[in-house]
Amino acid sequence: MSALLEVSGLRVGYGVIEAVKGVDFSLARGKITSLLGANGAGKSTTLLALSGLLRASAGSIRFDDVEIANLPSHRIVAAG
Repeated sequence: MSALLEVSGLRVGYGVIEAVKGVDFSLARGKITSLLGANGAGKSTTLLALSGLLRASAGSIRFDDVEIANLPSHRIVAAG
């Protein structure tokens, strides 16, 4: 059984400031998962990239085995 969401080498920034530096994780289908971290750790930036509201500068985001990295947010729903 493959993961529902797989993130590999995700890098996201705001101009020259890199807020997310090489994040890797996978989420199993049917499981509840949370993203924890200190203030400024990149939680919100990661979620914005996953939802298509920010562009990733590198890495892969696969939802239900479909690559969605850098798709506009209005296309992510249609991709799955």
